[in-house]
Amino acid sequence: MIAPTRPFILIRHGQTDANRDGVIAGRIEARLTETGRATARALAEWPWPDPIALFASPQQRARQTAELAFPDREPILLEDLRERDWGRFEGRPVSDAPPREETPEGGESWPDMIVRVRAALCIAQDRAHGALPVLVAHSGVVRAARQITGASPHGPSPANSTPYLFAPVPEGWRETMLHKKDNRWIA
Repeated sequence: MIAPTRPFILIRHGQTDANRDGVIAGRIEARLTETGRATARALAEWPWPDPIALFASPQQRARQTAELAFPDREPILLEDLRERDWGRFEGRPVSDAPPREETPEGGESWPDMIVRVRAALCIAQDRAHGALPVLVAHSGVVRAARQITGASPHGPSPANSTPYLFAPVPEGWRETMLHKKDNRWIA
C-alpha cells in the first residue's frame, strides 16, 4: 500500500465548543471558541518555512483554523481529511465513545479511516510539488497518521492549534510537537 514518504505537518483545528464541553463531534460541525480562534491566529506569527503547501479538512473548524493561521493562503480542501464518523455516538459525551478499534453503529470503521487518511497524506505530498505539506485537520486524523507512520494511535489527544511534524528517520518515522520558540525544525 502507498504511504507518505516525505515530512509533513499536521495541525489539529482550534478548540471548539464540542472540545470544551467534552462532546464527540466527528462529523458534527462544531464551532471554534474564542480560545480556538485566538490560538489559530497565533499560528500566523510562527516562522513557517518557505515554501509550504496548505491543505485542510472541508469541515468548518479545520477550514477556519487554516484561514486564521495562514491568512495569506487559500487552503486546498481534501475530503479525506474529515474527522471520523462516530455514528450513533455523535453529540454524546466523549466518555461514551467505544474503543477506537470498534466500528460505531452507523459510523466509520478505524481501518476505513486509516485507508482514507493514508490516501489524503499521499495526495497532499503529490500536490505539494516539493513544498512542505501543512495539513489542518482533526484529532482522529492525527491519530491515524500516527498509526500510518508506525506509532500507536492511542494515548493523549493531540493538542488543539498545535503543529506536529512527521518526518522519516532511519528507524522509521518521528513525530515532534512543534513550538514557536524552537524553530530548528525549519532547517
